[in-house]
Amino acid sequence: MDYNLFELLAHASIPVQMILGVLAIMAIGCLYVAIERTWSLGKARNQSRDLAAALNEPFSKGDFDGALKIVRKDEYKASYLGHLLEKGLSEFALRPDKHGVEAAARAMRNQSVGESALLNKGIGVLATTGSTSPFVGLVGTIFGIINAFQGMAESGSGGLGSVAAGIAEALWATAFGITVAILGVWLFNWFNGKIAAISDDMGVASQEFLDWCEKQVLPPMEDAAK
Repeated sequence: MDYNLFELLAHASIPVQMILGVLAIMAIGCLYVAIERTWSLGKARNQSRDLAAALNEPFSKGDFDGALKIVRKDEYKASYLGHLLEKGLSEFALRPDKHGVEAAARAMRNQSVGESALLNKGIGVLATTGSTSPFVGLVGTIFGIINAFQGMAESGSGGLGSVAAGIAEALWATAFGITVAILGVWLFNWFNGKIAAISDDMGVASQEFLDWCEKQVLPPMEDAAK
């Protein structure tokens, strides 16, 4: 028998087939998360950049009502920057003073928690796959070795032919488990870097917005002090 992957799947024992099936599901799950996160994070970042450019004019004029209208446009609904600024602008528009600035800061901090959860959606699948798939493969390895010894016992000899099928199952299960683990860990680290960069962007944007709010408050406070 030719011990390639397809021959193995056709002749492997049921436990090993189940193990390989689980590993295949884990690999497909990683690829699905990778595709979905690439699309979602790319869309959110592009819309956030476009929104930042669109807000230059109303922010330069101190027009927070106009800025709020732009933030609420459907074309920016996937923007993490839009979600943050909508909360901040809504609070500041209700009370454009130092208390409004504090309320905006609290609202944006709370929103950033939700945004972080959205950004990390599905990342747990990558972490779980990367950490557990070698052990799943090891279970398949154990069953393969068991099958090898069973073949030896049934043949009554220790020849290579009696153990070759079981050893092949064991090695394929090990290799598949390690391959899936590498895929999961690589993708996990890649997206963690992307999400960390976006989180930094959100932190900078929040602080810049609060600085802008304070500048809108300072002139009236200076006038009142005269």
